[in-house]
Parts: sequence; structure tokens; C-alpha cells
Amino acid sequence: MLLAVSGGVDSIVLLDLFYKLRFDICVVHCNFQLRGKESDGDEMLVREICQDRYIPYFIETFDTTEFAKENKLSIQLAARKLRYDWFQEIISLGFDYVLTAHHLDDNVETFLINFTRGTGLEGLTGIPAQNGNIIRPLLPFSREEIENYAQQNKIQWREDSSNTSDKYFRNKLRHNIVPTLKELNTGFLDSFQKTLHHLQQSESLVNDASKLVFEKVVEEKENQLEIHLKPLLEFQNYKAYLYQWLKTYGFSAWNDIYDLVDAQSGKQVFSETHVLLKDREKLILSERKSTDNSAVFIIESIESKVNIPLKLRFCKAVNIFETHSNCIFVDENKIKFPLTIRKWQEGDYFYPAGMNGKKKLSKYFKDEKYSLLDKENQWLLCSEDQIVWVIGKRADNRFIVTETTQQIIKIDLT
Repeated sequence: MLLAVSGGVDSIVLLDLFYKLRFDICVVHCNFQLRGKESDGDEMLVREICQDRYIPYFIETFDTTEFAKENKLSIQLAARKLRYDWFQEIISLGFDYVLTAHHLDDNVETFLINFTRGTGLEGLTGIPAQNGNIIRPLLPFSREEIENYAQQNKIQWREDSSNTSDKYFRNKLRHNIVPTLKELNTGFLDSFQKTLHHLQQSESLVNDASKLVFEKVVEEKENQLEIHLKPLLEFQNYKAYLYQWLKTYGFSAWNDIYDLVDAQSGKQVFSETHVLLKDREKLILSERKSTDNSAVFIIESIESKVNIPLKLRFCKAVNIFETHSNCIFVDENKIKFPLTIRKWQEGDYFYPAGMNGKKKLSKYFKDEKYSLLDKENQWLLCSEDQIVWVIGKRADNRFIVTETTQQIIKIDLT
């Protein structure tokens, strides 16, 4: 196990406990260079303790201020990102877990921060005791209990001078709000733990209900989720279900998402990574992709191997068999290499196989009930800019095999 040790009383106590319990441990320490000589003093204490007890350790120095500036983060968020990213690098060397020294008072402060800033139920359930390979074994214990243990066992630790300042919101809560709550209720921490337990149980119920409703109204496809609105709206609290399902995809404009239910088809809401689209009687969630309708891919000859943007296989055939949407047969003499693969453009038309006459591609998309995302993702196989195949959907009459065809080419979408 990797123990994250800052030099403060909580992390030094964590180290002392796991050393005495004879666990197989290694220490990691971050010097964020935010308090000058004081930061160096923290590093020195951690180094000395590890050396005295023959505990292996890793120490890393970060230019936190510069990192925060480059990434437009607060100092606290920058330090957090640097710390946890580095922990994961170290754990990949063969460790199982990272242990941090978060305690009960930290949990109270985190709860109050989330509460005052506005949060869902998950923001009120506290710091998780385990989050993946991060474990927090001191969460049940208060700061007072940890300090008492340190004093009784004559443990040396370092005080972080920044903890005395009310510059940070967390410190304002720590110095002004939490002491008042403890004064008003001498059993405040016990009451808080009971409340957390009830909230965690409630969150478990919410998650169970969310999964059950998800199975009824959401269809999972290869690259997207389709949320069917008619069965969803049978639930009075449908907004809560939308929040539960979509919160992990980076959305924040929740009112816009809820408005999509009654919006016209084609309206979208974006997160940094995903798009939610209203399409008739459903909402479609998919990853955001950079759409470049000008991209063209060349197929030089029948021997060409095509893997981008799709996997197409060309081969000569003696006769027609197994025709389906992912396989077409064309007259070799009617197509001219090089062929191209491209996205659709305004004004495109083709002659759908099995129909008489031509049809605008936009009208075909409408008749086939394509969503906006379907249109953006559709590729065309073309010969001299004439559509041979709406790939995976419909061939063009002008190129299909007839009674006079002498040479046949089979084209597979694999």
C-alpha cells in the first residue's frame, strides 16, 4: 500500500498506525512549493521518519503555481490534480492501493461545501471510504481523536500555516461554522455520521430505482443511448432519472436538458464530451465528434484495403448471393475507379434500388427517419461523384447487377 503523507498530524498518525500494524507500506509525499521553507520542512520530516523506520518512500516536487496558471485552475484544484495523477503513476509500479488520511471533520467540511454550492444527493453522501484504488481508513475518526492519539504516542508532526488563514472557503467553515455546530450540539459528529448513513442508504435506493427505469425506457446501442420519452414521461419524477443517467457525461445545463423533452426535433444540448439530441419521441445521447463533411477517402482499385473511415472489402463474384444492407453487388463496367467515400452534401441525390426514379438524399433521410446524428454519421460510396451506395443502407439502381452484366463486384461492409 502507498500511504500519502503530507507531514500533518492526520497523515503522520496514519503512517504510525500502519507501521505498527506491520502492513507492507510505502510512503508518497508531494512538495507543492507553496509555502517556501515550510514546504521543505514538511518534506524533511517525512524523509527522516521513513529513513528512521526503513520505510521506502517517493517524494516529488511540483511547480503548483505555474501548473495552476497554465491549466486555469485554482491552487487547490491544481494541487489535487497533480497529487492524484502522480499517485496513479506510482501505483502502476506494482502497488494495490493508495491510502489518504481524510477524517471525519474533513467529511463535515466537504458536506457543507457541497451543500452551500448546490448539489445532488451524491454530493451529500460524504467522502467515499473507498473510491477505486483510493482508500481512506481514518474517515470514522475526528480531528480531535487523531490529535489525542498523536499526543499520547509522542508523535512529531508539522502544522500547515495556511490552515490558520481564512483565505480559503474550507478554512472559513473549519474555523467559524463547524465549531458553532459542535457548540450547539455536543454530539454533532455522531449525529452527522448517522445522517450520512441515512443519505447513503437513500442514494442506494435511488440508484436501484434508476437502474430499473433505465432498463424500461433506454435502449443501448453501439455508440449511443436512446431514451424513449413516452414511457419515461409516465414517471412523474422523470427529471430525476434524466439527471441520474446523464450526470456522468459532463452536462451542467440541466434546465436545457429538461426542456428537450418538449422541444422540436433537432434541438441539442452539449457537454464537453457528449451531445444530447431531441429526435421525435426520443432523446439520443452520443459522443461529440468533429464533423468534417469535406473529408474524402480514395479507393484506387478493387485490390485496395479500406479501413478508414469504414472497413470495406471488394472482391469479384461469379453470381449474386446473400444480398443485405451491409453487402451489395455492382456491375464492374458501370463504376469507375478511383471510387471515393465521403459524407452527404446538400443537393445530393441517388436512384434507390427497388424504386423508380431519383430521390434527394435529404428526402431519403427524412423518409427513413434519420436523426441529425444519423445524417452526420452517414457515409456514401461514390463513382465520379455519383452515389453507388448509401453505405450500409441502400444501393443505387444505376450500378446494380442486371441481366447484361458480365463482371460482378461484391462490396462488403465488415
